[in-house]
Amino acid sequence: QVQLVESGGGLVQAGGSLGLSCVASGSIFSIGTMGWYRQAPGKQYEVVALVTSTYTTDYADSVKGRFAISRDNARNTVYLQMNKLKPEDSAVYYCHASVLPPQGTWGDYWGQGTQVTVSS
Repeated sequence: QVQLVESGGGLVQAGGSLGLSCVASGSIFSIGTMGWYRQAPGKQYEVVALVTSTYTTDYADSVKGRFAISRDNARNTVYLQMNKLKPEDSAVYYCHASVLPPQGTWGDYWGQGTQVTVSS
């Protein structure tokens, strides 16, 4: 079994900053791409940012220049630094990781979600 546990999030005023982190634990041989997704009420699930195992990053256009994703492979952790937050960034943020267990095949794993609320 693999678990992803997120931390961070909360309430912040527009223009402020928040940081999220997500630690993967359990039966892990290797971790591929890690990322953050979000879902706002009444809206579709969307990718926010991705980082590969070789640290290549990709961002949604809506967060480019404001958010930064990073990872620590030694700690199986992915981070999301969110700056210049806007009310439209309010959503539940989910961590994702592609994980290869010691015996088995690659699988997709998700965190439980953490609420980010940006007040205007």
